[in-house]
Amino acid sequence: MGRLLDDARTLLELSREGEEVGADLAEAVTALGTRAEDIELATLLVGEHDGADAILEIHPGAGGTESQDWAAMLLRMYTRWADRRRFKVETLDYQAGDEAGIKSVTLGVSGSNAYGYLRAERGVHRLVRISPFDAQGRRHTSFASVDVLPEVAEQADVVIEDKDLRVDTFRSSGAGGQHVNVTDSAVRLTHIPTGIVVTCQNERSQHRNRDVAMQVLRAKLYALACQEAEAKLAREVGEKKKIEWGSQIRSYVLAPYRLVKDHRSGHEVGDADRVLDGDLDGFIRSTLAAERADRSARTAPA
Repeated sequence: MGRLLDDARTLLELSREGEEVGADLAEAVTALGTRAEDIELATLLVGEHDGADAILEIHPGAGGTESQDWAAMLLRMYTRWADRRRFKVETLDYQAGDEAGIKSVTLGVSGSNAYGYLRAERGVHRLVRISPFDAQGRRHTSFASVDVLPEVAEQADVVIEDKDLRVDTFRSSGAGGQHVNVTDSAVRLTHIPTGIVVTCQNERSQHRNRDVAMQVLRAKLYALACQEAEAKLAREVGEKKKIEWGSQIRSYVLAPYRLVKDHRSGHEVGDADRVLDGDLDGFIRSTLAAERADRSARTAPA
């Protein structure tokens, strides 16, 4: 931050002395503003696992090809967002749609505070547009859910007993190339006590797919334990928590007008294409700020 500020000051002085540095000065001010926004955003990350890597899942809602195509648009949006932050994205599981789009996808997102940022995206995303699959050009509404989990270490307080686990193998049909289709390398894990099912089919070996599936299952079980603990605390103190899992958090309207609006913070952007191209930091920042304000209000003395 200090170097960026010094550069901007130097360029400002040169500009006052008549040097032609307008373009460089504008670039320096933009970089300074971006860095300030990043610092502000980092101050909102106070959760226990906010610094962890993230596991992100996207599932289309009812509606067949329409919703599956919307899920693919969200996949592109989050991949572009991660690229902007120079995060590493690994496809852990990918199931293509029958005609277009995807049936489901699971990504591993690695980078500083990846989970802290992406947890603001958890919930149901709604799209309104003129359908490219409707010959009569009618407007359609599609839904897709986004789930985000912190990647937890093996030593975390999550015990998975062999007797509670059913392991199925099958031939992969994922996006990993021809090598994944020749053997039963794909793995499906079913955690019998909870009914949680995890699949992984994007790696070459069955052993690697099992390791990745166990990693996702561990994160899901940890998240479930945290939810149960929060629900128990809410009952004990008589506090009504805001439940956001499965709730509609944001609308993306492409017709008859263009607008992306977050229903939690009220933040909205008219340039829908920019948002769908991965410009999400404004939404993430506003959601985390609203969360902090809500937390402060609930903990303030009466």
